[in-house]
Order: sequence, then structure tokens, then C-alpha cells
Amino acid sequence: MTDKEQKDNRNGLLKSWRYRIFASTWLCYAGLYFCRKPFSIVKADLGDALEWDASFLGLIGTVYLLTYAIGQFVAGLAGTALGPRLILMLGMSGSILANVVFGISDSAITFAIFMGVLGFSQSTGWGCTVGTMATWFQKHERGRVMGLWSTCYAIGGVGSVLLASKVLGAYGFRYSFFAGSLVMLAILVFFAFNHRNRPEDLGLSLPKDEEDLPDSPYVKGKLSLKDRIKRLGWDKNVITTLMLVGIFYFFVKFIRYALWSWVPYLLTKNYELESDDAGYMSALFDLFGIVGVIAAGWISDKLMKSRRTGVSLLFLFGMFASCGLLYFFGQNSLLIFGISISLIGFFLFGPDALMTGAGAQDIGNARGATLSAGIINGMGAFGAVAQELIIGRLYDDTGGDIGPIFMLLLGSAACAAICLSIVRFTKISDV
Repeated sequence: MTDKEQKDNRNGLLKSWRYRIFASTWLCYAGLYFCRKPFSIVKADLGDALEWDASFLGLIGTVYLLTYAIGQFVAGLAGTALGPRLILMLGMSGSILANVVFGISDSAITFAIFMGVLGFSQSTGWGCTVGTMATWFQKHERGRVMGLWSTCYAIGGVGSVLLASKVLGAYGFRYSFFAGSLVMLAILVFFAFNHRNRPEDLGLSLPKDEEDLPDSPYVKGKLSLKDRIKRLGWDKNVITTLMLVGIFYFFVKFIRYALWSWVPYLLTKNYELESDDAGYMSALFDLFGIVGVIAAGWISDKLMKSRRTGVSLLFLFGMFASCGLLYFFGQNSLLIFGISISLIGFFLFGPDALMTGAGAQDIGNARGATLSAGIINGMGAFGAVAQELIIGRLYDDTGGDIGPIFMLLLGSAACAAICLSIVRFTKISDV
């Protein structure tokens, strides 16, 4: 075989594996939502069946979100040291186990324990999948590729909501947990055969990009975790950018998880929809988010020269306006409520995906993408924790008044825009 034929074979194999990596990581993260979302969808029915009020449901949810937040940092470090493949497979397996337990348990203690298991398991997803994509795709293509890839959590969110709602209406809340576990199990099998940490594991390599570095933090050998982190080559500007983007993501996740966690509950309690109909309507948030993710990625690469913060800021201003629409006009109108959450989804998911996907890859570089994505997502996850604690208590303390809840969303949108404005206009980073 000639050198040209060997090169063509390697290029063909590389192209094939890039498709497989895209599919396996996309399905992995989408599949995690089938084990993450059932609790939110069945929250009202679960509370009625087990006599748990909104505050207690919020506390149970907080166990998940707190362990999810802590787990982001652990998973980022573990994925950097050991490679994403092993960590992701452990995470998918733990998610399946936790949901099976939810489907058979009536115990608050058992729910709390396995909410912790679920949180740690789910925390493996974002940093490790984003880190994998960074080693298989180059900087100049990440906006488009990650814009398309990041539809995983929007489509996964829609699919999981529709499945959990359908099963809830037909068979009851316990079977919503079982159905999600089956979907995740099928994806785990697919993932095992179609994922590798990096091209070099298969004797392949990408063409060198302008920011490519010659080695990886999870190369084989006896390097300590400290030494592996040193190899990332981060300076103070990288650290500052990571912190600011992490704070930005705190507020974005406050909004995203508030809507994911409480919209079905509010639609049932305040707008008097049936539980399954409330679940279906809540999917508007994710459906419009899919369009927003793709649009933001395309604009980032085609119009903004791979600069993520500029397009993200434009979308954040739109999200702020949409939260204002919800607060001022959506409290007494189901129609305006539906329009508002649709618009929030469109404007939120774009900067969410850009800054934690392609943005995290650009900030941390190809070697540090797993850890940088884990840090940003971990800081953001504390916003999800905060909303669960605050909203459940606020709802009970105000006798079910949703005005203060919507005001919190409006304020969070403003804070997110301020944080990203600092990154954009102080020029500490070219992200």
C-alpha cells in the first residue's frame, strides 16, 4: 500500500470516528436527561402521593443539585487524569441505578440518599463529553460543531419530558423513573462501542490547529494529578475568565433549573393544568432552546469569528426582556406564560451552550477542556442548588404567589449579563 493510500485510509478512519464520537457523546448527554428529568415532571404527583409539600420537595431536589455541583469539580479532575470514557460510563450506570430505586421507594431517606447518587452520577456528563469533543474537533470549527452538538441537552430535555409525561399520565409517576432508566441503558451499550478518549488512542491524529498543544493531560503514564494540571499551561487571565464565566453560569443555571424544576409544578398548582399536560407545555422551554443553540453557534463562527461572548451577550439581553415579559404579564395569563418560557428558552440555551461548550474549550485549550468545562459547570450548578432551596420555600411562604419567583428570574438575567459584559469589554480574554 502506498503512502498516499495509507494516508487516505487514516483520514477515512478519522472521519468515521469523528462521527462516532459526536454520536456517542451527544447520545450520552441527551440520555442523562432521561434519568434527570422525571423527578421534576412527577413532582406534584409525588408530593401528593407521599404528602411532601413544596419546601420538602425542594429540599430533596437540593440534595441532587448539591452533589451535582460538587461532583462537577471531582468529575473534571477525574476526567482529566483518567480520561472521560471510564468516568462517563460510571455516571450513566449510577443514573440508571438511582432511577430504579426512585421507582420502588416511598422512603424520604432513601430518596435523599439516591438523589445524592444521581447528582454525582449526572455530574460526570458535561465536562467529560465536552472534553472528548475538544480532542476530536479543532478551534475553528467548534462554534458550528458545538452549536449542533449542544442540542443534546435541549433535545434530551424535550424527549425526557415527553416520555416522562406520557408514562405519568398512562401508568403513574413510578413508571416515569423506570422508562428513563431503560433509555439510558440502551445508550450506555451504544456508548461502550463507539467512544474513545482521543484520536491518539486509535493511532490517529488531527491536523495541527493554531492553538493545538502537543500532548494531553490524560496521557498514559505515572504523572501525578498535580503534574497533569500543570501541563494545562493556564495563566491568570485564563483563571479570571473561568471565574467570571462560572459566575455568569451560576445565574444562567439559576434560571434554567428554576424553569426545569418548577414549571410543571406551577402549571399544575397555579394554572390548574393536568399533570401530563403541564409536562407537555413545559417542553416549550426546551423546544425553542434547540433553535437558540443552533442559531448562536452559527452566528458565533460565521459572523463573530469564533468569539463567543459577543453573541452570548446579545442573547442575554433578549433573555432579560423575556423574563420581564413573564414577570409583568405572565402571572395571570397561561398564553403569555407559554410565550415567555419559549422566548427564555431560545435566548438562554444559546449562551448557555456557547460559553460552557465551545467557550470552555477555547478558555481551557484542548488539553484543559475537560477541567475548564467542569469548573464552569460546577460553579453554575450552585445556581441550580440555590433556586431549588429558595423557590420551594418562597412558594410556601407566600401562599403560592408566583410574582416573587418571576422577579428572581429577572434579576438573575441581569446579573448574568453583567458578568459576561466584564469578560467582553475588559478584554481579559479573546473568547
